[in-house]
Amino acid sequence: MKKSRLADEQLVNSFQTTSAADSFEALYSRYVGKVYQKCLSITKDSEVAQDYTQDIFIKVFSKLDTFQNQSAFSTWLYSISHNYCLDQIRISKRLTTESLSEEQSINLPEATTSGISEERMQELERVMNELPQEDIKLLRLKHEQGLSIQAISEQYNLSESAVKMRLKRSRDKLQRLYAHHFSG
Repeated sequence: MKKSRLADEQLVNSFQTTSAADSFEALYSRYVGKVYQKCLSITKDSEVAQDYTQDIFIKVFSKLDTFQNQSAFSTWLYSISHNYCLDQIRISKRLTTESLSEEQSINLPEATTSGISEERMQELERVMNELPQEDIKLLRLKHEQGLSIQAISEQYNLSESAVKMRLKRSRDKLQRLYAHHFSG
C-alpha cells in the first residue's frame, strides 16, 4: 500500500520502528500546507511563516520518536506549531537590541571605507569568533564572497528559505553578542 494512503498513526509507527524516510515524507506532504497556514495566521508574514514551518518540521523529525499516540498526530503537530510560533514571537519581542546593518554585522573588506571605524571592525571580528563555525561560514559566503541565497542553498543542499532562516539567525546571534559585549 502506498505510504500516502496510510493513517497518520501507521506512518508514525513505521518511522519510529524503521526510520523510514518515506513515512516522514508522507506526513510532511500531508501537513506542510496546514502548518504553514497556521504559522501564517499567527505571524501574518509569509517568509517568516515559511521559515517557522521548516523549523517545526525539523523539530518534529527529531522528536517523532517521542510521540506516544496519546493524541492524534495532527493534534500533536498543531500544538508544536502553535507553541513554536508563539515562542518565536515572544523571543523577538524580548530582543530589543540595537539593530546593526548587514554591512556592520560582519567583517566586510570594503566596510572600512563606508564609515565603520577600525575599532568597530575589530570588535565585530572578536564577537564573530564566538559564533559557531557554521554560522561564520554562512555569513562569510553571503556577505564577503557575495554568494546568492540560491548558490548557498545548492552548496548546502538546503531550501532557500532554510538558508535565509539560518542567515537571519546568525545575524541575530551576532547582534545579541555584540550588544552584550559592547553596548553601553
